Amino acid sequence: MESPITGVTHVIQLAVAPVFLLTAIATLISALNVRLGRIVDRQRMLRETPAGIALRGRSIELALLARRVHLAYLAILSAVLAGLFVCLVVAAAFVGVLLEADFARLLAALFILSMLLLIASLSLFLREIYMAVAGRARVHAEADEPGSDFKPAA
Repeated sequence: MESPITGVTHVIQLAVAPVFLLTAIATLISALNVRLGRIVDRQRMLRETPAGIALRGRSIELALLARRVHLAYLAILSAVLAGLFVCLVVAAAFVGVLLEADFARLLAALFILSMLLLIASLSLFLREIYMAVAGRARVHAEADEPGSDFKPAA
């Protein structure tokens, strides 16, 4: 029969991988927060420009930025939820050992949910990056139209 200390020690060893996963998720959230901050700063800058300057180009870029903010927010939400589910995996593993209960299915379900949320977060992040690159080309094309005095940020 396994002693309680041996069981807890084994769970601690198993909890190392999810803790590294939490570090990766925290890094992803940090990168997403930086992107979100830059998008919001660009929105503020565009809103503060004089009203008479290239209203059409500015409104197109503001609409694009609003979509990017929404995607970044959803990516952050998904990453935070993934992190919470990883924490629940670690907590459930310890509770299972302490109560001598079989939480294998619960642990598997929580971990699968965490991975699905992480996949969603990374997919939304990729979509936001794609929109930034494709939208930048579109905004520059708008700025190059004859009669347009709108100049996007470099």
